[in-house]
Amino acid sequence: MLAIWIINVLVVAGAVLIHYEALYRLNIWCPKLPIRHRYRVVAGVLGALMAHCIEVWLFALAYYFLLSLEGFGGLTGAFNGSLMDCAYFSFTAYTSLGLGDISPSGDIRFLVGLEPLAGLVLITWTASFMFIEMHRDWDDS
Repeated sequence: MLAIWIINVLVVAGAVLIHYEALYRLNIWCPKLPIRHRYRVVAGVLGALMAHCIEVWLFALAYYFLLSLEGFGGLTGAFNGSLMDCAYFSFTAYTSLGLGDISPSGDIRFLVGLEPLAGLVLITWTASFMFIEMHRDWDDS
C-alpha cells in the first residue's frame, strides 16, 4: 500500500511540476514572440495543449509500469496491455471523459482516481493562465 501511495505522489507531483514549468516558460516566451498579439494567444494555447499531452503520457507510463509489476492490479475490458492502450485510457481519465471501455482493478484504481482530479486542476489552471494572457495581449482593433 505504501508503494502505490509513493508512486501516486510522484506521478501527480511530476504532472504539476511539468505544468508549472510549461506555463512559466510560456509566460516568458509568448510576450517576446515577434507576432501580432492575438497570435500569441494561439501560441499559448498550443503550448498548454502540449503540456497537457506530456502530462497524460506521464500517467500512461505510470500505468504501463504498474501493470508490468505484480500486485498493483490491472486494466480490463478493451485493453490489450500496450502502451498505446495505456495512453488512450490516460487521455479518457485525465479529461474526465471516462468512456468505461477499460476498467481498473486493484491498487491501480487510486492513481486512476487521482488522474481526473489532477487533470481538472491543471486544465483549470490553464484556463486561468490563458484568461490572463488574453487580457494582457488581446488586440482590441
